[in-house]
Amino acid sequence: MTVSFAVTWDYRCPFARNAHEHLVTALEAGGPWEVQFLAFSLDQPHVEEGRPSVFDTPESYPGLLANEAGIVVRDRDPEHFLAVHRALFDARHREAADLRRREVVASVLAGAGVDAAAVLAEVDDGWPLEVFRKEHSLAVDRYQVFGVPTFILGDRASFVRLLDRPDGDPDRATTTITRIVDLLTGWPALNEFKHTTVPL
Repeated sequence: MTVSFAVTWDYRCPFARNAHEHLVTALEAGGPWEVQFLAFSLDQPHVEEGRPSVFDTPESYPGLLANEAGIVVRDRDPEHFLAVHRALFDARHREAADLRRREVVASVLAGAGVDAAAVLAEVDDGWPLEVFRKEHSLAVDRYQVFGVPTFILGDRASFVRLLDRPDGDPDRATTTITRIVDLLTGWPALNEFKHTTVPL
């Protein structure tokens, strides 16, 4: 039976990059899961009470743009999503690219083989922002999600902080994601397991 789960992302988070690189590498090699990728805004949890949501004032939060582009490709051109997803994470964390800039996002999209102008036109149409709002709100309201990456399976959700990336090794990537899924399904009593020091 295929295991289905969801994972949150925001391209700005290095730990999201680590987890999603494992996930993308495993899926590209035929990973045995059905995965729903959910956009999550790292800006929204920091909005002061009584202030407008980031989704109501997107002009003040240019960091939303890359995630909206990811939503467009995921929903309109899913065959290219994994490549675009990886490319946007790489642009931010390997190349230190400023994904708040429209021309930078367009360059990343084009480099990943999609029609950048068409994707950004969809962003301008407004629907990706509403999808983004819905996904973020569902994650918070139903699962109390507070960050990325959070893995969601059934009625369980867990924030996961991986310290490594797969370095192109699909077996390593598959093993890593399998371990996370196994913890979610097979050992729900484990609430927190955190090293007191960071391995070098």
